[in-house]
Amino acid sequence: MDNFATASSLRLSISNLNKRLRKQVYATEGFSLSELSVLSYIYQQGALFPSELAELVKVKNQSMSQMLNNLETEGLITRTQSMEDKRKMSVTITPKGKKMVEKTRHERDEWLAAAIHHTLSAEEKKLLSAAIPLLSKLADYK
Repeated sequence: MDNFATASSLRLSISNLNKRLRKQVYATEGFSLSELSVLSYIYQQGALFPSELAELVKVKNQSMSQMLNNLETEGLITRTQSMEDKRKMSVTITPKGKKMVEKTRHERDEWLAAAIHHTLSAEEKKLLSAAIPLLSKLADYK
């Protein structure tokens, strides 16, 4: 298989796996994928400005404002005035938001662990483990 065919097959497999993993999240009903991405970025990176989040999630500032309003109403984030620039508000995750992110990650990991256990042979599990650093290397490519 040439590089293009490999790339196409890999993209399709990863996309299908990502869709399956999203279906396994039960703690986030009522939230959009973009809102969940916002929570995940704040969880991973700490306080961010709405404009930074909009760029990361690839939405317009107006859409980000609506998402942040919803997340704040649900008690998942807080907005506080920036110490450096009083005109800006930084966004941080609340303990409730952290708990939600951790629960969704656990739900997905639990499903994936079961899928690996029930569908792969011992040899396939070794191959999958060996492929993880390769997939990470691809993900880091600019």
